[in-house]
Amino acid sequence: MSNEKSSESENTKTKYKRVLLKLSGEALAGEQKTGIDPKVLGGICDKIKEVVEMGVQVAIVVGAGNFWRGKYGKDMERTTADYMGMLATAMNALALQDALEARGLFSRVQTAIEMREIAEPFIQRKAIKHLNKGRVVIFACGTGHPYFTTDTAAVLRATEIGADIILLGKSVDAVYSADPEIDSSAEKYDEISYLDVLNKDLKVMDSTATAMCRDNNIPLLVFGIADPENIVRAVRGEKIGTIVR
Repeated sequence: MSNEKSSESENTKTKYKRVLLKLSGEALAGEQKTGIDPKVLGGICDKIKEVVEMGVQVAIVVGAGNFWRGKYGKDMERTTADYMGMLATAMNALALQDALEARGLFSRVQTAIEMREIAEPFIQRKAIKHLNKGRVVIFACGTGHPYFTTDTAAVLRATEIGADIILLGKSVDAVYSADPEIDSSAEKYDEISYLDVLNKDLKVMDSTATAMCRDNNIPLLVFGIADPENIVRAVRGEKIGTIVR
Protein backbone atom coordinates (compact mmCIF):
# COMPACT_ATOMS: atom_id res chain seq x y z
CA MET A 1 0.00 0.00 0.00
CA SER A 2 1.34 3.36 -0.96
CA ASN A 3 0.87 6.29 1.36
CA GLU A 4 1.02 9.98 0.44
CA LYS A 5 3.20 10.33 -2.64
CA SER A 6 4.50 13.15 -4.74
CA SER A 7 4.28 12.88 -8.49
CA GLU A 8 4.76 15.23 -11.39
CA SER A 9 2.96 14.81 -14.69
CA GLU A 10 4.46 16.12 -17.90
CA ASN A 11 2.93 19.58 -17.60
CA THR A 12 1.40 20.05 -14.16
CA LYS A 13 2.72 19.35 -10.70
CA THR A 14 0.44 17.16 -8.62
CA LYS A 15 0.88 15.73 -5.15
CA TYR A 16 -0.85 12.42 -5.82
CA LYS A 17 -0.67 9.87 -8.62
CA ARG A 18 -3.83 7.86 -7.84
CA VAL A 19 -6.79 9.14 -5.85
CA LEU A 20 -10.17 7.84 -4.83
CA LEU A 21 -12.87 10.49 -4.87
CA LYS A 22 -15.85 9.80 -2.63
CA LEU A 23 -19.00 11.63 -3.70
CA SER A 24 -22.26 11.60 -1.83
CA GLY A 25 -25.46 11.25 -3.80
CA GLU A 26 -26.55 14.62 -2.44
CA ALA A 27 -23.50 16.20 -4.10
CA LEU A 28 -25.05 15.37 -7.48
CA ALA A 29 -28.46 16.74 -6.55
CA GLY A 30 -27.41 20.32 -5.85
CA GLU A 31 -29.94 22.61 -4.23
CA GLN A 32 -32.86 20.44 -5.29
CA LYS A 33 -31.60 17.80 -2.78
CA THR A 34 -33.08 14.87 -4.73
CA GLY A 35 -32.41 13.42 -8.15
CA ILE A 36 -29.54 14.65 -10.32
CA ASP A 37 -28.88 18.25 -11.28
CA PRO A 38 -27.19 18.14 -14.74
CA LYS A 39 -25.43 21.46 -14.13
CA VAL A 40 -23.96 20.29 -10.81
CA LEU A 41 -23.00 16.91 -12.28
CA GLY A 42 -21.35 18.62 -15.23
CA GLY A 43 -19.38 20.99 -13.01
CA ILE A 44 -17.95 18.09 -11.02
CA CYS A 45 -17.10 16.12 -14.16
CA ASP A 46 -15.38 19.15 -15.72
CA LYS A 47 -12.97 19.19 -12.79
CA ILE A 48 -12.47 15.43 -12.85
CA LYS A 49 -11.48 15.79 -16.51
CA GLU A 50 -9.03 18.54 -15.58
CA VAL A 51 -7.46 16.31 -12.93
CA VAL A 52 -7.15 13.36 -15.33
CA GLU A 53 -5.48 15.61 -17.90
CA MET A 54 -2.97 16.55 -15.19
CA GLY A 55 -1.89 12.91 -15.18
CA VAL A 56 -3.75 11.79 -12.04
CA GLN A 57 -5.51 8.41 -11.99
CA VAL A 58 -9.05 8.83 -10.63
CA ALA A 59 -11.42 6.29 -9.12
CA ILE A 60 -14.80 7.27 -7.73
CA VAL A 61 -17.16 5.79 -5.16
CA VAL A 62 -20.60 7.35 -5.24
CA GLY A 63 -23.41 7.23 -2.69
CA ALA A 64 -27.16 7.38 -3.28
CA GLY A 65 -28.65 9.75 -0.73
CA ASN A 66 -30.26 11.72 -3.55
CA PHE A 67 -32.42 8.68 -4.30
CA TRP A 68 -32.47 6.30 -1.36
CA ARG A 69 -30.76 5.41 1.90
CA GLY A 70 -31.20 2.18 3.79
CA LYS A 71 -32.49 4.12 6.80
CA TYR A 72 -35.38 5.43 4.68
CA GLY A 73 -36.99 2.00 4.80
CA LYS A 74 -38.33 2.40 8.34
CA ASP A 75 -40.83 -0.44 8.09
CA MET A 76 -38.66 -2.58 5.82
CA GLU A 77 -36.28 -5.37 6.60
CA ARG A 78 -32.83 -3.77 6.85
CA THR A 79 -31.19 -6.00 4.27
CA THR A 80 -33.83 -5.17 1.65
CA ALA A 81 -33.56 -1.45 2.32
CA ASP A 82 -29.77 -1.56 2.06
CA TYR A 83 -29.85 -3.46 -1.23
CA MET A 84 -32.22 -0.81 -2.62
CA GLY A 85 -29.63 1.80 -1.69
CA MET A 86 -26.90 -0.16 -3.46
CA LEU A 87 -28.97 -0.29 -6.64
CA ALA A 88 -29.52 3.47 -6.40
CA THR A 89 -25.75 4.04 -6.40
CA ALA A 90 -25.63 2.32 -9.80
CA MET A 91 -27.96 5.01 -11.17
CA ASN A 92 -25.59 7.73 -10.00
CA ALA A 93 -22.59 5.83 -11.36
CA LEU A 94 -24.14 5.59 -14.82
CA ALA A 95 -24.95 9.32 -14.75
CA LEU A 96 -21.32 10.06 -13.88
CA GLN A 97 -20.09 7.77 -16.63
CA ASP A 98 -22.35 9.44 -19.20
CA ALA A 99 -21.24 12.94 -18.19
CA LEU A 100 -17.55 12.00 -18.20
CA GLU A 101 -17.74 10.37 -21.61
CA ALA A 102 -19.61 13.40 -22.97
CA ARG A 103 -16.44 15.29 -22.04
CA GLY A 104 -14.19 12.89 -23.92
CA LEU A 105 -13.02 10.77 -20.98
CA PHE A 106 -12.98 6.99 -21.09
CA SER A 107 -14.58 5.46 -18.01
CA ARG A 108 -15.78 2.16 -16.61
CA VAL A 109 -18.47 1.41 -14.04
CA GLN A 110 -17.70 -1.57 -11.83
CA THR A 111 -20.36 -2.89 -9.49
CA ALA A 112 -20.27 -5.04 -6.39
CA ILE A 113 -23.61 -6.56 -7.46
CA GLU A 114 -23.50 -8.21 -10.86
CA MET A 115 -25.45 -6.40 -13.60
CA ARG A 116 -23.62 -7.43 -16.76
CA GLU A 117 -25.81 -5.52 -19.20
CA ILE A 118 -24.75 -2.13 -17.84
CA ALA A 119 -21.49 -2.54 -15.90
CA GLU A 120 -18.50 -4.72 -15.19
CA PRO A 121 -18.26 -6.70 -11.97
CA PHE A 122 -15.62 -5.37 -9.59
CA ILE A 123 -12.30 -7.09 -10.29
CA GLN A 124 -9.30 -5.55 -8.57
CA ARG A 125 -6.74 -6.27 -11.28
CA LYS A 126 -9.08 -5.04 -14.01
CA ALA A 127 -9.80 -1.83 -12.11
CA ILE A 128 -6.08 -1.14 -11.75
CA LYS A 129 -5.54 -1.90 -15.45
CA HIS A 130 -8.23 0.65 -16.37
CA LEU A 131 -6.63 3.27 -14.11
CA ASN A 132 -3.20 2.67 -15.62
CA LYS A 133 -4.72 3.30 -19.06
CA GLY A 134 -6.08 6.66 -17.92
CA ARG A 135 -9.70 5.58 -17.57
CA VAL A 136 -11.87 6.82 -14.72
CA VAL A 137 -13.23 3.88 -12.74
CA ILE A 138 -16.55 4.37 -10.94
CA PHE A 139 -17.34 1.87 -8.20
CA ALA A 140 -21.05 1.31 -7.55
CA CYS A 141 -23.21 -0.78 -5.22
CA GLY A 142 -21.07 -0.15 -2.15
CA THR A 143 -19.38 -3.27 -0.81
CA GLY A 144 -22.18 -5.46 -2.14
CA HIS A 145 -23.27 -6.30 1.39
CA PRO A 146 -25.94 -4.81 3.66
CA TYR A 147 -25.02 -3.03 6.91
CA PHE A 148 -22.01 -1.32 5.27
CA THR A 149 -22.05 2.26 4.03
CA THR A 150 -20.53 3.69 0.86
CA ASP A 151 -17.94 5.35 3.13
CA THR A 152 -16.75 1.87 4.06
CA ALA A 153 -16.85 0.91 0.38
CA ALA A 154 -14.67 3.93 -0.43
CA VAL A 155 -12.00 2.87 2.06
CA LEU A 156 -12.17 -0.75 0.89
CA ARG A 157 -11.76 0.17 -2.79
CA ALA A 158 -9.03 2.71 -2.01
CA THR A 159 -7.12 -0.02 -0.21
CA GLU A 160 -7.64 -2.52 -3.03
CA ILE A 161 -6.44 -0.19 -5.79
CA GLY A 162 -3.57 1.29 -3.79
CA ALA A 163 -4.87 4.87 -3.79
CA ASP A 164 -2.55 7.50 -2.36
CA ILE A 165 -5.40 9.34 -0.65
CA ILE A 166 -9.18 9.43 -0.30
CA LEU A 167 -10.74 12.75 -1.31
CA LEU A 168 -14.01 13.10 0.59
CA GLY A 169 -16.22 15.79 -0.92
CA LYS A 170 -18.89 16.90 1.53
CA SER A 171 -21.44 19.66 2.00
CA VAL A 172 -19.26 21.17 4.76
CA ASP A 173 -15.80 22.47 3.87
CA ALA A 174 -13.79 20.70 6.60
CA VAL A 175 -13.97 18.70 9.82
CA TYR A 176 -15.35 20.66 12.78
CA SER A 177 -15.70 19.90 16.48
CA ALA A 178 -19.47 20.27 16.04
CA ASP A 179 -21.94 21.01 13.26
CA PRO A 180 -20.96 24.55 12.16
CA GLU A 181 -24.49 25.19 10.89
CA ILE A 182 -25.81 24.63 14.42
CA ASP A 183 -22.89 25.71 16.61
CA SER A 184 -21.20 28.94 15.47
CA SER A 185 -18.36 28.32 17.94
CA ALA A 186 -17.44 24.97 16.35
CA GLU A 187 -13.68 24.60 15.93
CA LYS A 188 -12.32 23.87 12.46
CA TYR A 189 -9.50 21.35 12.26
CA ASP A 190 -6.75 21.74 9.66
CA GLU A 191 -5.40 18.33 10.58
CA ILE A 192 -6.61 15.61 12.92
CA SER A 193 -5.82 11.96 13.64
CA TYR A 194 -8.18 9.07 12.99
CA LEU A 195 -7.98 8.19 16.67
CA ASP A 196 -9.21 11.67 17.63
CA VAL A 197 -12.02 11.42 15.08
CA LEU A 198 -13.15 8.19 16.74
CA ASN A 199 -12.66 9.39 20.32
CA LYS A 200 -14.45 12.69 19.72
CA ASP A 201 -17.18 10.92 17.72
CA LEU A 202 -16.81 13.41 14.88
CA LYS A 203 -19.15 12.65 11.99
CA VAL A 204 -16.55 12.47 9.23
CA MET A 205 -17.34 8.92 8.11
CA ASP A 206 -18.96 6.04 9.93
CA SER A 207 -16.77 4.43 12.59
CA THR A 208 -16.11 1.28 10.54
CA ALA A 209 -14.74 3.32 7.62
CA THR A 210 -12.69 5.52 9.94
CA ALA A 211 -11.13 2.52 11.65
CA MET A 212 -10.32 0.93 8.28
CA CYS A 213 -8.56 4.10 7.16
CA ARG A 214 -6.52 4.13 10.35
CA ASP A 215 -5.64 0.44 10.14
CA ASN A 216 -4.56 0.72 6.49
CA ASN A 217 -2.77 4.06 6.95
CA ILE A 218 -4.67 5.85 4.19
CA PRO A 219 -4.81 9.65 4.49
CA LEU A 220 -8.20 11.30 4.03
CA LEU A 221 -8.83 14.85 2.83
CA VAL A 222 -12.23 16.28 3.72
CA PHE A 223 -13.28 19.31 1.68
CA GLY A 224 -16.34 21.14 0.41
CA ILE A 225 -17.67 19.83 -2.91
CA ALA A 226 -19.95 22.85 -3.45
CA ASP A 227 -16.95 24.36 -5.26
CA PRO A 228 -15.77 21.57 -7.62
CA GLU A 229 -12.49 23.46 -8.16
CA ASN A 230 -11.51 22.02 -4.77
CA ILE A 231 -10.97 18.66 -6.49
CA VAL A 232 -8.17 20.25 -8.52
CA ARG A 233 -6.79 22.08 -5.48
CA ALA A 234 -6.72 18.82 -3.55
CA VAL A 235 -4.61 16.89 -6.05
CA ARG A 236 -2.20 19.82 -6.27
CA GLY A 237 -1.69 19.58 -2.51
CA GLU A 238 -3.11 23.02 -1.71
CA LYS A 239 -4.18 23.62 1.88
CA ILE A 240 -7.93 23.13 1.85
CA GLY A 241 -10.32 21.34 4.16
CA THR A 242 -9.02 18.94 6.78
CA ILE A 243 -6.41 16.21 6.42
CA VAL A 244 -7.05 13.14 8.54
CA ARG A 245 -4.09 10.81 9.09
